[in-house]
Amino acid sequence: MARILVVEDEPKIARFVELELTHEGYEVDKVADGRAGVETALAGDYDLILLDVLLPQLNGMEVLRRIRRESDVPVIMLTARDAVMDKVAGLDAGADDYITKPFAIEELLARIRVALKRRESASPAAEASMPPEPDHHVLSIRGVTLDVERHEVKVGDDPIELTNREFEVLKALMENRNVVMTRERLAQLACGYDFVGETNIIDVYIRHLRSKIDDRHGIKLISTVRGVGYVIRED
Repeated sequence: MARILVVEDEPKIARFVELELTHEGYEVDKVADGRAGVETALAGDYDLILLDVLLPQLNGMEVLRRIRRESDVPVIMLTARDAVMDKVAGLDAGADDYITKPFAIEELLARIRVALKRRESASPAAEASMPPEPDHHVLSIRGVTLDVERHEVKVGDDPIELTNREFEVLKALMENRNVVMTRERLAQLACGYDFVGETNIIDVYIRHLRSKIDDRHGIKLISTVRGVGYVIRED
């Protein structure tokens, strides 16, 4: 059964989560501050980490950054903050998912199952059984080029620095040119097919892309279709 590390400084919440996870058959360890969270996460062979944002000694975002330097273990952020920008910051820093306190334990358990399933499907054994991926390609629309293999975006000769999820949103729109993409579909493509978070995060990524591409270069690459979603049109 999977091993889960709970990094949470509120004893009642930590104990409640520990009991529920243990009841579900998971092996659980817990620590109460950010520094211990980093040390324990990197020292142990965990399958998933539940990480609170507001922690003593090191906050959750810094804990996540330090873990990501050495490990790709799935991380679900536990946070009392419900601002979209806080969630975007966590996802961009490498979190696999987030859940806002107070949360229903059934929802947390569902998100844990999704994250563990995604990790299992990405394991070397699973990858070895999959057919080889097609050759990489370069997408180009209206002066904007996106190199999938190199993970590069340029407008003309000007490189554009994007976060991983900004890149994935742009890639999804360019691959589906002339097709109006809903926020739900973009969230699935950019954050994973099992994404269960709030789709208004996509609006934040679109604003970032427009700031870095449209506004900076005086073009209108991404169009809004009110009440539906977003589209990149070739003409």
